[in-house]
Formats: sequence, C-alpha cells, structure tokens
Amino acid sequence: MHQAPTAPAELSMPLWDGTSVFYRAWLPATPSDRAVLLFHRGHEHSGRLEDVVDRLDLADLNVFAWDARGHGRSPGERGYAESFGAMVKDVDSFVRGVSERHGVAIEDMAVLAHSVGAVTIATWVHDFAPPIRALVLATPAFRVKLYVPLAIPGLRVLHRVRGTCFIKSYVKGRMLTHDAEIAAAYHRDPLVSRNIAVNILLGLHDASTRLLADAAAIATPTLVQAAGRDWVVKRSPQEKLFARLSSTVKAFKVYPEMFHAILHETDRHLPIADARRFMLDAFDRQPGPPSRRDDDQGTAAATKRAFLERSAPVWQRPYWWASRLFLRSVGRLSQGITIGWRNGFDSGQSLDHVYGNRARGVSPLGRLIDRVYLDAPGWKGIRTRRKNIERLLRRAMELVHACGDPVHILDVASGPGRYVLEAIAAEPRFAATATLRDRDRDGLAQGRRLAIEHGLQDRVCYEEGDALDPSSVGACSPRPTIGVVCGLLELFPGNGAARDCLRGLGRAVQDGGYLVYTNQPWHPQLVMIARVLTNRDGDPWIMRCRTQLEMDQLVADAGFEKIAMETDEDGIFTVSLARKTGRMRDDAPTTAGTPTTASHRG
Repeated sequence: MHQAPTAPAELSMPLWDGTSVFYRAWLPATPSDRAVLLFHRGHEHSGRLEDVVDRLDLADLNVFAWDARGHGRSPGERGYAESFGAMVKDVDSFVRGVSERHGVAIEDMAVLAHSVGAVTIATWVHDFAPPIRALVLATPAFRVKLYVPLAIPGLRVLHRVRGTCFIKSYVKGRMLTHDAEIAAAYHRDPLVSRNIAVNILLGLHDASTRLLADAAAIATPTLVQAAGRDWVVKRSPQEKLFARLSSTVKAFKVYPEMFHAILHETDRHLPIADARRFMLDAFDRQPGPPSRRDDDQGTAAATKRAFLERSAPVWQRPYWWASRLFLRSVGRLSQGITIGWRNGFDSGQSLDHVYGNRARGVSPLGRLIDRVYLDAPGWKGIRTRRKNIERLLRRAMELVHACGDPVHILDVASGPGRYVLEAIAAEPRFAATATLRDRDRDGLAQGRRLAIEHGLQDRVCYEEGDALDPSSVGACSPRPTIGVVCGLLELFPGNGAARDCLRGLGRAVQDGGYLVYTNQPWHPQLVMIARVLTNRDGDPWIMRCRTQLEMDQLVADAGFEKIAMETDEDGIFTVSLARKTGRMRDDAPTTAGTPTTASHRG
C-alpha cells in the first residue's frame, strides 16, 4: 500500500511578465533535492491531478503542479494566452522559479504532461533544451481531431478577420474516460472551462508541425503514452515524433481500450505506474543529457549538408529554376531582394533592410513583393531576435550594475553594433562602455558614425579584430563584464569556429560576468534558401542549424552557465544569457588562425 498523500501547499509564483500563477506543491517530510512536475491538459487545472499525485506514490520527492495561465485559479481570460510561444515561455519561467524557490536543480527534475500540456512541454524541451531527467508525454495533442473539413485554414481566416476569438471544445466527459464518476466531476467542476482561444489552437498546430519535423533535436529520455481509443487526438503523429526522437532511452506505450484522458481512466493505475517507473529509472541514472558537442561531425549533419549542396532532384528542378528566375527578374522590383542579389541575402545591408521592416520597391508591385519578402518566417524571426538581444543585454547590464561592477561590453563581431549602442543609450544610469570588434572596416566606420549620432563616441571603442582568434579576444582590455556574440556562429557549419570564439570570450569575460549569445536551432525554409538564394560570397546560402542543446554545451565548455533564454514564436532564432561560473574545457579541438571574413552587422 502506498502512503496517504499529504495535503498540498497552495502557492503562487510570478512569471516572466509579472503574472502570478497558482500552483500546488506536495513537499516531503524529509527535504528532497529531486522533483516531479505535472502539467495538466487543456481546459483543466492542477486540482484534477491530485489523484495522479496520490497514485504516483512519490512521497519522498517534491511534486509540483500548476494552473496554467487562463486556467483554474490562475489569472487570465479562460483558455487564452498571448500566443502559444508565450505559454512555452511560461513553462520555462515556472520551472526556473520552482528551482530557485524550492532548491531543486533542473537536472534533478522529471516532467509528466498531458495532452495540450504535453505539446507545450515537448516544445519547451525542444526549444530551451532544459537538462531534465525524464519526459513523459501522456496522449500528446500533436494533431487534434477537429472533424470539420478544412478546419485549420478556416480558423486562420477567422483569426485574421476577428483577431482574438474563442471556440468551445466539443469534447464531453464520456469521450475522455470510461469512468462515469470522473466524467461527471469534469462537467461539475467550476474551474474547468471549455473555451480555447483560436490563436492558441493554431499555435498548437504550428508548434506540433515543427516538433514533428525536428524531433531529432530532443535527446531527453522520453516515454510517450497513447490511448487506443482516442476520440480527441490522432495517434500517428505521436508515433512519428517517437520514431524521430534522438533519445537513447525512450519508450512508446499504447493502452488499447482507453480514451484520451488516460490519467483519469478507469484503469489509470496502469499508465500512472508506467510513468512512475520511467521517471524513477531516470533518477537512478547519471544526470545530464548526452553530449551533442560533436554533432557537426555526425552522420546526420553530413547527410543534411550533402543534400543541400547537391543538385535538386530532376522533378524539382523546374520549380527551383522558376523561383530563381522570378526573384532575379520581377523580384528585383523589391528593394530587399535587390539588396540580397547585390550584397548577399545574409549581408549586413540585408539585415538593415529587414530590421527597418518597411516595404520599398519600384512601383506598387515592387512594394507588395517586398512586403511578402519581409514577412518571410526567417526575417520575422530576425526582427524578434534583435528585440530579444536588446532585452537580455539590458538584463545583463542590470545584473552587473547590481553587483557594483563597471558595465563594459565586448561584442566580438559587432558590425556597426547598433543594438549595443541603443542599449547603452537607453540605460544612462549604468554609464556603460563598450569595445566593438569586427573584421569589416566598413562596418566599423559606419559604427563610429552611429556612435557620434548617439553621443557615445567617448564611451564606445571600435577595433578591427578576428572573433575566431581566442588569443586576440582573450587579450581585450579593459576586461569586459559582458560578452556578446550574436549572428556569427550560425554562419559556420563546423563547431571548431564556435569553440574558438567562445574560448576567447571565456578568457576575456571577468569571473561572474555574463555572455549574450544567439543560435539558430532550425529553419522552415532551409531547402528553398539553399536552392535559390546566395550569401555574401555569391555562393548558395547553405545553413547548418544547431540544436539548442549543442549550442548550450559549447557555451558551457567555455565556462558559462545559461540562466535565461528568449526565442521567437516559430523557434527559429534563440538568444541566451549565461553567467561565467567555471573553468573552460581544455580538451576541445580548435581552429585558431582559420581566416574568416564573417561579421554580424547589429
């Protein structure tokens, strides 16, 4: 017999935007440094997981369950959030808050999530790469059965026309579980809301599409649990995600006669026991995710690059030929496309046009083409990335200032360094200074002019320098309290260049200082970009995406620990903040002295 559960503590915690969410905490009599976190399905709340906590029988571990924003006893319009990405950010904020408040390291946590909650958590694991011990996805809602033809396109039109709007779930309690008492309790519960915002339903669909395409980025030990008679979500996407996971420890379990709410089913002890066993087994293993530091040398990366480098299949060539022809002819009516062909679509000039986000071109048709070009997913992500860089750079400045240290920024591949200048100008109380380095003399000259415009010429120094030379970067004086490398490492397919750059920053940044760095975990248009567009050298623009886990491990090797991260709604570009806490690894190969002309124009 398992022990009777203790009554949970009822607590609240502020999230990233100040919203205070309600959560329950089942804390053991003897303090524990391990925890299990539970995330409810859509429409529900943590109170409906009390029976699950009881049956998990984890009396010697901390157990936490929240009411997501807009659910249960947490504030917000029922079933609504600003975006699905905001929900994922809520998860990261909550988990970090639990870690800090209750003294449990993230690497000593396991997570059990249900339905919509499972998709939210899977997206968090994919995008943020938290080093949790185990992930249990109970009937994840990667594809909801909407039963209405063309439901998703119709909802997109509805959202575009009406903005914030809601639909009511068609799901009845009897479609969720065979247990008549629990089904009745579901309908009686005043905290259960059947509303869901259309933007969240669309965001759920789009995030699931991305997860299914890039599931190999997830290396966390994962158990996927499926219901054999699920009236709510489809099983085939669950099977597809499971097959593509790179986790070396993973399992897929189907419960043949169960409906969707397997944690509330008549025989719920079966999936709950399987989840319990999987999580406890994970706690028995050594903590920490597998090393992804050498993924650049792996078969998957080589295969992907070879695919992008070779000619397209014969049957696809007419399409790509027509695409290039259009962009090289009619497309030149767009100013952005003209800049891309002239300077490279990855050039600083292209970025400046994208940042401006103002459609320009020859004739109304040219401006229309330019607007379509500027609204491409990658360029929207680039604009969000810039905002996120500025946000985390300001946070780093605040942290340094709070410690009483001088705020001195070193950007190793700054171009003009526009975002650094704007961050310094926006925070005069810090009296921040900066050293901005680049190999591009034109970019440095442009930056000096910008510094004069901002009245910062006496506080910002521009230097010619190679970001991939660890000795040169490490010798920068004065020593920075904040290092920055943004938009640079994504340009190199191998990790040697990234190691060299990060090693230099590890030497340069003072102990206790901070690093702001970017990454590109995936891109929905990799093939189109490689087949059609060119880079600043006039070659096909072939990208290699790094998983966030791979990038974070390279940063950790340089002596930094990630403490915060931001991403765009599509998960294309991430910006992270790390604190210098340890020694660098000395066993990683370097490519010091490798010439590069790459620079990032801020």
